[in-house]
Amino acid sequence: MLLDEIDTFATSLDGCRRKGHPGRVAWYVRDRLVVREDEPGTVLVRVGFDDRERLLTAYPETFGVPPRWEAHMKVQADLDGDAGAICEAIRLAWDMQRRD
Repeated sequence: MLLDEIDTFATSLDGCRRKGHPGRVAWYVRDRLVVREDEPGTVLVRVGFDDRERLLTAYPETFGVPPRWEAHMKVQADLDGDAGAICEAIRLAWDMQRRD
């Protein structure tokens, strides 16, 4: 999945806006993080712990949690992974952020 595809998907979600700068783009709802560029070839998606565990179990080749993110409600997605799963994670993050 390309960042342009993430942009198209994320900005199609009501209220989700792109911010950031080249090399560190991010998408937010009401200034609350949904997804952002992380290490090269990855994005970081803000999801609840239960959703994170479900994504890790269902798509182990797409998602992971680097040690520095274990205590945070975030999951790292490999852009070479399952595009549908990444979109699912972004939708979960968007839904969580717009409800808070």
